[in-house]
Amino acid sequence: MGCQRGRRITELNKLLIINLINEASKQDCRIKVACADVGIDIKTLQRWRGSPEDKRKGPISTPANKLNDTVKKEILETATSKEFCDDSPWVIVAKLADQGIYLASESSFYKVLKEQKLLAHRGKSKPPTKKRPTPLIASGPNQIWSWDITYLKSSIRGQYYYLYLFMDIFSRKIVGFNIFEKESMEHSSLLIENICIKENIQKDQLTLHSDNGGPMKGATMLATLQKLGVAPSFSRPRVSDDNPYSESLFKTVKYNPSYPDVFDSLDKAKTWVQSFVSWYNEEHLHSGIKFVTPKSRHEGLDKSILLKRKEVYETAKAKHPERWGNKKIKNFSHINKVHLNYLQKNKDNDIKTAS
Repeated sequence: MGCQRGRRITELNKLLIINLINEASKQDCRIKVACADVGIDIKTLQRWRGSPEDKRKGPISTPANKLNDTVKKEILETATSKEFCDDSPWVIVAKLADQGIYLASESSFYKVLKEQKLLAHRGKSKPPTKKRPTPLIASGPNQIWSWDITYLKSSIRGQYYYLYLFMDIFSRKIVGFNIFEKESMEHSSLLIENICIKENIQKDQLTLHSDNGGPMKGATMLATLQKLGVAPSFSRPRVSDDNPYSESLFKTVKYNPSYPDVFDSLDKAKTWVQSFVSWYNEEHLHSGIKFVTPKSRHEGLDKSILLKRKEVYETAKAKHPERWGNKKIKNFSHINKVHLNYLQKNKDNDIKTAS
């Protein structure tokens, strides 16, 4: 059950929601989470518990700019007339103004037409679509990699170095990097080829996800991927959420305490990044993979690590059960699958599993 913003809820439904949240709370569900699931704020719940009665009186007067039925009828007749039926509200308003007529604003036209469900796409062209990248699932290392390029400031104002960074989304291991003085598809092509050789990637084994930049979608890069048997996957333009692993990794890079404001030379930049990569892969306990290192997960050692932690906690709980009460120990289960651009509403057959 979800509560729509601005929609009044009956007293009976409020009581039903309160009972559902109370029942969820008895099952150890946090009240804040239960409120989020039904679409209300926790303060709203507190107010309803005090009195579910709706004490709002509503608007006393009708808004002065509200369209009356006569104007709405004129808008519909004008928009559906033979003269204007093929024009958008913007064109209709402009043509009416040329005739010395003002009927309503463009937004009013759109609002009235939307109420009557008359905003369907017209014409020979296809309606615009907003399609997300195909959801993918990695069930092991070297199945899905994510990569991107970020700027590193040099000591010369306006001059930058470009960090090319490739990571495995299953293990979060940085599988390869390099730094160049410019962005180019030639650099990315050579780098991905070298990394695939180093990681012993076979044809049709790997999917490589990136954004839509020139180094990612250039002809040379795409030809190299085809030669290597690597399937390309791309984000939507200007949508950082479609490439979350690389974006998160870059934040970790630049918020590292040892990250310098500027790099005096290309060699110094490479030296620092190499040190960071070693720390990140071999020492950093990553929160997204149950606080194990990317290297240990990449090599399959995380299962035994998590199992040992579980045994430690079970022993501690058996020794001092009063410190846990009715609560279970921390979840140390192994993460078997990692999703990229996963849509919760998608059916299983709509999701490709990397293999």
